Formats: sequence, C-alpha cells, structure tokens
Amino acid sequence: MDIRKFLIIAFMSLAMVSCSDDEDGNGTLLPTNSIQMGAAGGVEQIKVDIAGRWIASTDNPWITVSPANGVGSVVCEFKIDSALNAEARHGVVRLQNLSTWESREITVDQEGFPYTIAIDDNSFDIDSYKVAEQRYFDVKIRSNVEFDVEIPEDIKWLRHDDYKLVLNRGLRPREVNVRFRWDINTASVERLAEIKFVPRQNVELQRSDVLNIKQEGAEPIIPDTRSGDSIALLAIARNLNVMSQWDSSQPMTMWNNVVLWDESMDGCTPENVGRVKSVDFMLFSTSEPLPFEVRYLTAADELYFFGNSNTFLKSLELGDDICELTQLRRLTVGSYGLVSLPESFSKLKNLEYLNICANNFQTVPRVLNKHNFPKLRSLDINANQRSVVYDLSNTTKQNLGGFIDEEEFPIDLILWDLDTLVMSVNYLQGELPDFEDDDRVPVYTQEDIDRADTLPQMLADRRIKKVMPSTKRFAINYNRLSGDVPDWLLYHPALDWWIPYSLVFNQEGKNQKGEMSGFDNVPANLNYYYDIYTSKERKEINAGQ
Repeated sequence: MDIRKFLIIAFMSLAMVSCSDDEDGNGTLLPTNSIQMGAAGGVEQIKVDIAGRWIASTDNPWITVSPANGVGSVVCEFKIDSALNAEARHGVVRLQNLSTWESREITVDQEGFPYTIAIDDNSFDIDSYKVAEQRYFDVKIRSNVEFDVEIPEDIKWLRHDDYKLVLNRGLRPREVNVRFRWDINTASVERLAEIKFVPRQNVELQRSDVLNIKQEGAEPIIPDTRSGDSIALLAIARNLNVMSQWDSSQPMTMWNNVVLWDESMDGCTPENVGRVKSVDFMLFSTSEPLPFEVRYLTAADELYFFGNSNTFLKSLELGDDICELTQLRRLTVGSYGLVSLPESFSKLKNLEYLNICANNFQTVPRVLNKHNFPKLRSLDINANQRSVVYDLSNTTKQNLGGFIDEEEFPIDLILWDLDTLVMSVNYLQGELPDFEDDDRVPVYTQEDIDRADTLPQMLADRRIKKVMPSTKRFAINYNRLSGDVPDWLLYHPALDWWIPYSLVFNQEGKNQKGEMSGFDNVPANLNYYYDIYTSKERKEINAGQ
C-alpha cells in the first residue's frame, strides 16, 4: 500500500474517535449525562450509541428504560414515575458495553411534590332556598396531605359529609370530593362563610386555598300584614312540596283551604281583617321540620298539616318556628313523621285542640301536660305505629313508634281530664291504673250525686274514683293493654258514649313479654251499667259488637 494512503486512513480513523466531546474510550456516545425531571414525572428520550451490544440497568424502581438493551445506535425512552414524597430523589442508570464490560452513568434527579391543598374553583354562590335533596354543592380538592375542613363555629348553616383522601401510593396530590350541605337562609340579608383546610400533620404548605361561600338572602316578608301572609303561604307550600299549590296570580280569597278573617267572625280584630285565619296543607313531601315561614302567620288561630309522603320511614322534628304563634287555638300536625316535640312547644298556651296523630312517637312527649297547656280540651295522639306488629316479643324491627318505650300507661294524660283523649292504635302496654291509693284523684261524693240528678247513688256509696269526669270522648282500643278494667272506667258516667266495646275494651296482639293483650274482666254487655244508670236510654251493646 502507498505510504500516503496509509497515513490518510490512519488520520481519518483518529479524527472519528475524537470527533465528539461526549464520546468516551468505551465507544459510547451520549448527548447528556443527566436528566432533570419534575415531580409529576414524564419521559425523556436519549440517543444511545455504543459499538456492539449493550444493556441499561438501574436500582431505582421509579426509573424505566425502554428498550433496556440494544446493538449500536438506539433512541431510548427514560420513563420517570410520579414522585411519591415531598422530598427530591436521585437515581442512576448504567449503560454497559457487553463486549468490554465497561459502563457509563446517566443521573436522574426528580423534584418532590410540595405539600399543597388546592381548589380550582374556590368561590360558590348558593340560593337562599332549594328543596332538601338539592341543598348541597361539591368541592373538588387536590391535596397530598390529609386535612380537616374548618368551618367557623358561628356558621351553623353549613356542614360537610364525610370524605376520605386516599394516599396509599405516596404523597402525589390526589383529588377528593367534599360535599357541603347548607340550610335555608331565613333572613333577607346574604350570609358569608370562609372555609379553611387544615393539614393534620405538622407540615409547611406551599399552597393552601380558602373556600368562599356566599348565600343570597331570603325573599323579604313583612310581618303582620296580608301581603306577608300570602308570601308566607306560598313559601310554606313550596318548602313542603305540596302536591297542589296555589296560583299566586289569584288573590288569597280564591285559594283553596285558606280562610281569611272578616269582621263578622268571632274574635276578629281590626288589624286582622283580610289576614289568614286558618289554612290546610295536605299531601306533601318533606324531610324537614315545618318551614320557618310559618312564624309569619301571626293572625292564624288554626293550622292543619297532614299527609307527608312515606311517613313511616321518617323521624322528623317539629321545629321551633311554629312555637312563636302563641295565638293558635287549634293545631294539627298529623302523618308528618314526627318523633318529638320541642320544649318551646309549651309557648302555645292558647291551644284548645291538638292533633298529632299518625306520627312516629316512641314516647308521649313530656311537654304535653296540664301545666303547659291550661286551655287544651282535646288531644288526639292515635295511630302512631310505623308498622303493625302483632307480637311485640317476636320482632326484629326497631323504632316501631306507637309509644312503645312507655314503661306504663301514661297516667298524667288521664289525670288531665280533657274533653277528648284519643290514644287508639298504638303499642301502649301494661294495666290501666285503678287510682285506689292515689290521693290526687277524689271519689264521688254525696254532693256530686245531689248536684247531678243523672249520677247514680252507687258512685258515692262505693266511693268510685272520679276520673276524667269531663271527658266526652275516650279511645284506647288496639293497644297492648291487659289486666282488669278498673271500677272508675266500668262505672264511668260517659262509658256508653265512649262506645266501649269498639273504642275502649278492644285490644289486640301480644306485648313485649309475649303475653296476650286484653282485659280480664270485660263485661258481656252493658246491662249492669244500665241497671245502675236508670235514667239512660238502654242500648243493646255487648262484647260481640
């Protein structure tokens, strides 16, 4: 070979070996020796040029090289997983020539996720009213630290459901949905709330967003006015979701089940003329107490609420707003789903008639007593069973209603001496009191007999207890009562009016001890009674009727 050709070839070979600053003596060509990656991770492409066969390896599971081996020049993808912690991390990838077993390293440095609680939409405007099922909003929160929702103590109208932030694969920010629920705004001014999110660990947050809530004010209602009454009625019907609602374009005089005061009515005052005297709300669907707007019906002397949907499934409170209507004389809240009455209910001192039938009371509300309601003459608390259970000792059902938690017959209601007391179709158990040793109950005296010519002498001679002398209607049928019928009941002056074989003596089922209900000494008929009350017209009533 010509010496000049040899020198040219040798020079070119030397030039090829030294043509790149990134090529080493191992024949490896790399455009970079390090990778910088953000906390979210990603993919970096690097061209690897190694003479012959080679392999890539790493001890770091969060780094993946694809392909991990090759021959000669190959473009490799370095996949970096999302960071798991708040701290930065460092890794190494080794490229090894399988012919020479010589290697070269590429370092990988990844940032950690800073602690953060972030909200993309941190401002919510909510209405003053929506139906109960729609009174909520959802907030999506991104966080890599467990946190508590901090609602100011004076914000009673806002709360949140339970939530769970899952960080089982490290401290990458995860998205969690927190549902906030709100109450109706009863005031005409808007209200504001600032909600903070506090980390449960002692960490420094790089970002901590605040949630701002603004709720619009309610439609103003002018108290003690006819226009205020009409707005209140429409709002109550809306909030109860009444099946048939009034047409607001028509005057109240044309609204069904609404009676307005006029000058010809007893008890009408000049300021009440044209205002609501009584109103009926029937067939509705609610899961809440009576709407707050009821407080504005300050001229009404009778209110009627009856017919909530799925009553037997509900356990509702009455609410305090209706307790402000101290002028009420008659009130019905039936088939609503009530389980209690508030202490403020005692404000209704002028009540003469109260009907709370077909609810779900476990016990007789203690607020119902003679002291709290001196004018009350009629009390109807019948049919409080959620469902009919024949044998109370053999059931898995809970919260049956029907005053089932009463340990004995509610004696105070009998001592009240109401004109009407209806307690039928419940789960009252035990025996009727005989009051023989009860000094609170007097006996019939000769003076009583002389003053009322319809009373037989036997009442005084046998010293019969004078129980419920004013009661014209008494019903306790279809409970779980047992024992003897006491003398005060067997010889009561109004027993025949009470239709005893249907509404008093008739019991059914078994009590919680598994004992059969029913009185032991029910007379076959009322002949004994008419033999004593000779002035009464004899009626053919017996145990078979």
